Amino acid sequence: MSMFFRKSVVATTGLFLCIFLIVHLSANSLLLLPESIARSLYNSYSTTLRESTLINVVGYILYLSIILHVVYAAIITYKNRKTRSVSYAVNHKSENSSWASQNMGFLGVLVLVFIVVHMANFWARIKLGIGESVGLDTDGYVDVYQVTYDLFHNVYYVLFYSILMIPLGFHLFHGLKSAFKSLGFYHKKGLRILAKISLVYAAVMAIGFGIIPLIVYFK
Repeated sequence: MSMFFRKSVVATTGLFLCIFLIVHLSANSLLLLPESIARSLYNSYSTTLRESTLINVVGYILYLSIILHVVYAAIITYKNRKTRSVSYAVNHKSENSSWASQNMGFLGVLVLVFIVVHMANFWARIKLGIGESVGLDTDGYVDVYQVTYDLFHNVYYVLFYSILMIPLGFHLFHGLKSAFKSLGFYHKKGLRILAKISLVYAAVMAIGFGIIPLIVYFK
């Protein structure tokens, strides 16, 4: 299996996950509204997602994308380290690559830890019914808002969710701008533009997801 294929899988799944994050952040922004409005909107939105056949199919694609992204990224990291097992007398890699590119494996592990904890707090509890049962709101919807509200009033989870958005931001920045090169796009001016877009995107995602738990905590 060629390195190009592996990188293409990581790039393609990564781009899909980037699109998902935009939608996810848009939905989470509902939490910033006054509780009287946010609870109903957030719970009805969550119910629509769970009951929609199309969204469920997209959900399975999302889970598969996460698995493929993690597995193939791990393989690439292992292969790269194996080929660099022979050290050189002079190493100027810091001059040729950014800190994020040199530490994508470490950043990826931190992001994976976040995903596992996040899915345990929400997906496993709400979708699979594992753990403490979730009640209904006054409209009869599963009260996902209350689950989120309670979680983000635990200072340890607030710090966990907010701080881990920093490695997510670095991971997104390098991953997004590198994805197009992995898929064969090498237009110099285009890559410079994509690098700027990637920086803005990563900053918006990291700040957006990182600030929501803090705002909910202090509401």
